[in-house]
Amino acid sequence: MMIADVEIVDRCARLIREADGILITAGAGMGVDSGLPDFRGAGGFWKHYPALAAAGLQFEAIANPRHFNTDPRLAWGFYGHRLNLYRATQPHDGFRLLREIGERMPARYFVYTSNVDGHFQDAGFDPDRLAECHGSIHHLQCQANCSQDIWPASPEALVIDEGCCRLLSDIPSCPRCGGIARPNILMFGDRTWIGHRTQMQGIRLHAWRQRVKHPVVIELGAGLAVPTVRLFGMSQDCPLVRINPGDISWLTERDVGLKIAALTAVQAIWNSLQKSFVAAESPCNP
Repeated sequence: MMIADVEIVDRCARLIREADGILITAGAGMGVDSGLPDFRGAGGFWKHYPALAAAGLQFEAIANPRHFNTDPRLAWGFYGHRLNLYRATQPHDGFRLLREIGERMPARYFVYTSNVDGHFQDAGFDPDRLAECHGSIHHLQCQANCSQDIWPASPEALVIDEGCCRLLSDIPSCPRCGGIARPNILMFGDRTWIGHRTQMQGIRLHAWRQRVKHPVVIELGAGLAVPTVRLFGMSQDCPLVRINPGDISWLTERDVGLKIAALTAVQAIWNSLQKSFVAAESPCNP
């Protein structure tokens, strides 16, 4: 495990102390320390889904809504396995520390994430302070778009044959028309995603951002393959802390980069901030 540079960490902590609110932006790398798979490249993806490797299906191919029409048991084999996995995995302690830092800020925090796993909610973040730009695996919609309804996924675990990546239990269905249901996730080549839930989250984020005068962006595990999260954070015209063990490029002079994993970085920043928290609460402090 790489150790954080103390001087760089202290710079990150200083940017947070000077801010009145934190915009937390997170990509897939945020979940790696929780034990979630790293799908970067076909090799990493196929390691976790050997049946899809045998079929020559890469992530971009299976994460496509057309499979819910052509082979729904394969599509739900993939997404059902992910749903079961996300429910069984506990968010790492970095989530808690980020939330506690955000709660101490005058304008608190908001989260913008491309992750569909629901781990920010599981870690106690306020659902009204979350924007999930690619939707959520914990919500479903009708594959045929018989309506604009979005509803929570059933709490019952789906039965998956992991050897062939196929759903064995009943295919989730639309309560309105009885047709096939799919996750309310923006997939590749997706023209049928129902986005009003995410749009409402974006409206709340915009309203929060208008109230915050001196924000700082804390970006965690956001990659370059689909740079949605990176570009959004950079569009905020404020200091940015980029945390990524693989790539910390695209930084300006006012930004700070930590080329380490999310959990290690957040723990180090928390420890640096604790020094100033203790000093501020000291009875000897004038």
